[in-house]
Amino acid sequence: MSLILASGSPRRKELMALITPDYTVITSDVDESQIKGETPAETARALATAKCMAVAKEHPEDVVIGCDTVVDCNGEIFGKPANREDAVRMLHALSGAEHKVHTGVCICKGEQCETLVATSVVRFYPIDEALIQQYADTEEPYDKAGGYAIQGTAALFCEGIDGCYYNIMGFPVSRVAALLKKF
Repeated sequence: MSLILASGSPRRKELMALITPDYTVITSDVDESQIKGETPAETARALATAKCMAVAKEHPEDVVIGCDTVVDCNGEIFGKPANREDAVRMLHALSGAEHKVHTGVCICKGEQCETLVATSVVRFYPIDEALIQQYADTEEPYDKAGGYAIQGTAALFCEGIDGCYYNIMGFPVSRVAALLKKF
């Protein structure tokens, strides 16, 4: 038996290494555009489950971890920005407001499957227009849900957090470690 992380995210790989260095990465080819839940949190769970199951189907003897993170801005899901205009739109919506970050986690081995959704609440200061434009000109917003990296320059925007910081990065380390104990 081995441990497989069904994610190519560099942040998830780095955070998984806090739990154990002994794992491999195998990404899924799930079409995320076809997966929706009744709420943003349930969408995160459904996406994580689909990614996990796609890899677990090919590796039934192994423990597979699938994750997906969405930013919930007043019930609207902010995924990865499609382009600069989309990133700017998201940053305007998040500026001076509170939003939620949901990370769905699914862990499977054979027929055994466990899921969870970790939710953190993030409050942003009002972001100056020049800073929004400057940030949108960097590479940082474009491969992250909500168009920002809390561990990067977006730390300047953050007024406060309720919940797990690592969840905002896309991998709630302590919750994943606790769930892994069931396997």
